[in-house]
Amino acid sequence: MKPTYLMLPTALMLALTAPVPAGLAEYRLVIKNHRFNPANLVIPAGQKIKLVIENLDPTAEEFESHQLNREKIVPANGKTSVFLGPLDPGTYPFFGEFNPKTATGNIIVK
Repeated sequence: MKPTYLMLPTALMLALTAPVPAGLAEYRLVIKNHRFNPANLVIPAGQKIKLVIENLDPTAEEFESHQLNREKIVPANGKTSVFLGPLDPGTYPFFGEFNPKTATGNIIVK
């Protein structure tokens, strides 16, 4: 039998490549003209969700939220995913770090 410390890398790789649970609700944000749409996205409380962020602008943007503890670059004309939750009811602001005056919004959890 292998020592436990030799099995750790294999266990870690399996955890990192675990599939997304079936039935995970998916929500979408679009970045266009350096603005998030919708600016206020409502999601259910107590559930884990997948947030797909699509950037239609020719420049990169960053989805950032201090309250959600998330920071993710969204490439120009590209998309990325962020997993959130489960969250308590409330309002969680987010912004685009590269265009903080226009790229703003809220995740509203009900």
